[in-house]
Amino acid sequence: MPFVSVRDLQMYYEIRGTGQRLLSISGTGGDLRRSPTIFDSPLAPHFEILAYDQRGLGQTSKSDIPYTIADYAADADSLLNAVGWESAHVMGISFGGMVAQELALRYPHRVERLVLACTSSGGAGGSSYPLHELLNLASEELAHRQITIADTRWQEETWLSSRTAQFQDLVKLTLAAAQEGVDEPSREIGRRRQLEARAAHDTHNRLSQLHLPVYICGGHHDGISPPANLEAIHKQIPGSYLEFFKGGHRFLYQDSQAFKRVIAFLQNKFE
Repeated sequence: MPFVSVRDLQMYYEIRGTGQRLLSISGTGGDLRRSPTIFDSPLAPHFEILAYDQRGLGQTSKSDIPYTIADYAADADSLLNAVGWESAHVMGISFGGMVAQELALRYPHRVERLVLACTSSGGAGGSSYPLHELLNLASEELAHRQITIADTRWQEETWLSSRTAQFQDLVKLTLAAAQEGVDEPSREIGRRRQLEARAAHDTHNRLSQLHLPVYICGGHHDGISPPANLEAIHKQIPGSYLEFFKGGHRFLYQDSQAFKRVIAFLQNKFE
């Protein structure tokens, strides 16, 4: 199994593909055992992708100590050292976008081009939805809340009434995904510690320090990382690009143009 010692962790990671190097940093529920992963995405044929389970998640260590976004950024920096990558393009999705911001601020030499997808800066730029407040909900109620927050169209009666079967399928998929690793020791500890770090995230006042190509993208109907949060990031980063797509928090998989635009940016082929 591809594990490596990184700081205080045993970290699970995978590297696949050929091409320019791309570090992929996943979101709140990131676990490489859950499909689809970044290796199943349209990015896969174009890049050599390094992806990993972050601290508290998936098959990586889940210590019961406070985590910070700075810890997550240092983990990513140390992983790059461990695999022998001096630098790479970086794509952070959701919570991974928070980590990617901190990585680019603290270790700018690591990041060639930066994609920030469906994420937030915290602070004056607005925080992502407080998912830590949902921790004690029963599993089915939690699934309902996750779906309706991730894509706010599900909160509209006219949208839901014509798609009830689709909604129930989403509930089943969400409940099934939540069962991955459910019996593992420290799973809930890792999840709670990660959400604590997420709640404290704030890079807003430092984002103007970034001087590299940055592409910010999100979904028009995202209730976790609302469009206003992405607009706030865009205003803080000189020369950054901002684009919105059809869909919610999972816009990358809802709008066929989204990954195409990410690829074009990373390959420096923006028109």
